[in-house]
Amino acid sequence: MAKKFKVAPLSGSFMVTAIVGFLVSMLFVFKMSATWGVAFMIFFAIMLIAALISMTKAPVSEKEQLRYIG
Repeated sequence: MAKKFKVAPLSGSFMVTAIVGFLVSMLFVFKMSATWGVAFMIFFAIMLIAALISMTKAPVSEKEQLRYIG
């Protein structure tokens, strides 16, 4: 039996942290140590995927809907 999973809304700063962390890992950490660079890139890529899933699948309350509409 497949369980339905709940998606928690994540903040915008979570996505910004994932993007900046991935870029820093790719540009600076990877040059110093390839192993650590790849590890951090995978970590921040997973964070980015979680933020994208949260952005598209998380429930939005009526209060937030009204704020964006008008």
